[in-house]
Amino acid sequence: MNNQTYVNWSGHHLKLTWLQNYRVEDFSKVTSVHGVCFYHGNVLLVHVAGRGFNFPGGHIEIGETPEEAFHREALEEGYVMGNINYIGAIEVSHEENPLFNADSKYPLIGYQMFYSMEIQECLPFLREHETISRIWVEPEEVPYVINDHEFANIVLQAALSNKPSYKGKHVEKVIDTKF
Repeated sequence: MNNQTYVNWSGHHLKLTWLQNYRVEDFSKVTSVHGVCFYHGNVLLVHVAGRGFNFPGGHIEIGETPEEAFHREALEEGYVMGNINYIGAIEVSHEENPLFNADSKYPLIGYQMFYSMEIQECLPFLREHETISRIWVEPEEVPYVINDHEFANIVLQAALSNKPSYKGKHVEKVIDTKF
């Protein structure tokens, strides 16, 4: 599977590159953190208002490490807590983006860091934040439900490769890119 793709996010032409196990050294270039959360063999997907179903995640707040930010996002969006492992990053390049604004909050080259989580505690879903629902999906069904770029499947594969019960298995890529 190709580890590079182009997307159009709100008119911005961006190049995305999946970097499995890549260690981001400069956290000031990390624009968001996300993760694949597993519970009883299923994957947690959250429906954030206006974005559809996806893996939990979001922006790092001032003073947080990426790990702390992901734990917070998983709790706020999915009401889950657990142990996490870093699996890689998507490099987001604006180098070919004619609309790039050097004064924006996004760097010319930034990173979205990804984790896998083995959920240890699943709390009642209270809808206190921007998430309107959560669902549990068999890993093989995630590509039919998630509404994101094609790297969602690559991220899922990286997370599954950390799970002993899924080693050697492959989930088919069926995600349609809607850009």
